[in-house]
Amino acid sequence: MFGKITELEKYCTQVNKSFRLMFQDEAGFGRINKPKRCWCGDSIRPTVPCHRVREYTYAYGAVSPLDGGMVSLVLPKCNTQCMTIFLDEVSKQYPDDYILMVADNAPWHKSNGLVVPENMEIFPLLPYTPELNPIEMIWDEIREKFFKNKFFKTLNAVSDKLCEAIIHLIDNKNIVKSITGWNWIISAFSKTN
Repeated sequence: MFGKITELEKYCTQVNKSFRLMFQDEAGFGRINKPKRCWCGDSIRPTVPCHRVREYTYAYGAVSPLDGGMVSLVLPKCNTQCMTIFLDEVSKQYPDDYILMVADNAPWHKSNGLVVPENMEIFPLLPYTPELNPIEMIWDEIREKFFKNKFFKTLNAVSDKLCEAIIHLIDNKNIVKSITGWNWIISAFSKTN
């Protein structure tokens, strides 16, 4: 990856664009919930509503660990069409940047029908290595802070809560940066500069 970053930084200098490294993933959020531990007073047994309704919506997200930037959309499916919509939105958010988008090997990330914007390149993660993708920690943060022990009567309520969480993170770049600014990512840039 270090070689690819160096190569793209040189290219960006030639075409007068900034270089941006982003990490992308999708996560499903739904009405099915799994009770988690929670604090309560002595001799009080907490009750947490639980149900197993299998309705989901999906958060598409991309983070820029160096500055805490984040782009996210809530979409109904994980497929090539939704991925194309998401990549187009990222491109619109950063029109003056050339984006190296690190993504896993989901079929819709490498589909022949996927339309990748001109200012973007998708760089695949090694198979079976989600621990290398810092946006996975964003999904954990959302689940812990916004979805823990919550009960949703409708899928729209799930989407509303998910949008609230995403807006909170987009508005708080320092939180995103602290969660995703892993040492190996930061050092990759310090080695190329």
